[in-house]
This record gives sequence, structure tokens and C-alpha cells, in this order.
Amino acid sequence: MDGEAVVFDELGRSDFGKLQQSLGGRGGKRTSWESVLMVFDVLYLDGHDLTGTELTARRHLLEGVVPAGGEEAIRLSEEIEADGDTLFRIACEHGLEGIIAKDRNSTYRGGRGGEWQKIKCIQSGSFAIVGYQRSSSAFGNIRALLLAARKEGQLVYVGSVGTGFKADQAMQLRATMDTMKVSAPAVRYTGHRKNLIWIKPTLVAEIEYRAWTHDGKLRHPSYKGLRDPADNAAVYELE
Repeated sequence: MDGEAVVFDELGRSDFGKLQQSLGGRGGKRTSWESVLMVFDVLYLDGHDLTGTELTARRHLLEGVVPAGGEEAIRLSEEIEADGDTLFRIACEHGLEGIIAKDRNSTYRGGRGGEWQKIKCIQSGSFAIVGYQRSSSAFGNIRALLLAARKEGQLVYVGSVGTGFKADQAMQLRATMDTMKVSAPAVRYTGHRKNLIWIKPTLVAEIEYRAWTHDGKLRHPSYKGLRDPADNAAVYELE
């Protein structure tokens, strides 16, 4: 069978951060969260190679092996035949990572190909820059920007972003931030402090990201640019 291991959050959505922790990855400790294998294809059954069979037939056979609606450790992934644009919009509105679109008439081929596409939801928000991490090997010597959102009137650290910079952007941004240095951070910060520079939280950056981790950090953030002060951009508000 082919599938993907997931861990669900309290709302029944797959949570990549919880999956990493449940497997002990990224330095996380093993936890009591249970991972589930969501299967979406069957390649061999009763000694028969099904990789040359159309997806519709393979799916029918898979449903006979893994019944829909199960609550076991191996479960059948949900299949929806609908307008792709509408389904994608609904998935994003519900905070899901995205959708996978497949050609129902395709045979199975390992790896990426034109038979299926993973379409990810991209979210965007405005976040205060509260500092940066220096690196002599990065554009403008900026390894990452340290970001914050607002919660109940206070700034809260929500992670760092180290991608999306252009060389000229990074150099200009570094020059601006170096005029705004402060001795103490505007947020509560408990991470590594090596090569960190704190600044006044007056610059607001537009950030694209995939989702939020279970501990309130941005997942896969990418820097898109500074917001113009004339925009009066509101810093992202946490619930």
C-alpha cells in the first residue's frame, strides 16, 4: 500500500509538527500522540502487481482491504470527486495544508509525475520584526529575521524566516535594522541566542507561510517584503 503517516490535532486536521514530535524528529521527545497511516493506493494484492492498473480500479480494490470510516492505525484516506477550485478553497478556509489532485485513469508510477499534483494552501500575514540572526555567509549577513504577532496587546514570538530575501533587499534591510538596535527583546524569547540582534519592533514584514505549528510558530515562512508605513498594516493578531 501507499500512504502517508499523519497525526491529527484536536480539530481532526493533520499536524506536521505533532508528527515530527511523535517520531522524535527535530530534537523533539517522543510523546503520546498516535500517528495514523492514511492509505490512498494499493500496489500489490494477493500476489498481483496492480501498478499497471488504472487508479479507479486500484481504489476500488483498496476499499475492500481498508474499509472507509475506520478508526484503526491504518485508515482509508477520503476521496472526493468535486470541482477542484471549490474544494481547494474550502480546504484552505478550514486550515488544511492543501489538496492532492489525481488522474483517475492513470497507472501507478513512483515519484513525482503528471499523474498527480500536490496543491498547497499559502497563507499570508503581516508580522513585526523584533530582531535578526547574523551570518557572514547570508545575503546582507542576515541568516533569519525574528518575527512577532500580537496577542492581547502584547507581542509574541512566532518564529523566524530565512528565505525569500534578494541580495539588495537584505542589504537595505540590514542597514535599516542596524539603526534600530536595542539591548533587550520586545518579546519573551527562550531559544538560542547566538548571533542575535534585537531591534525596535517598528518594521512590519509581509510573510507567506503554509500553516502554524502546534507550539504557535510559522511553518515554512517566506519573506515577501516590508510593508509601507503608509499602509498602516496591522500586525497579525493571534486568537
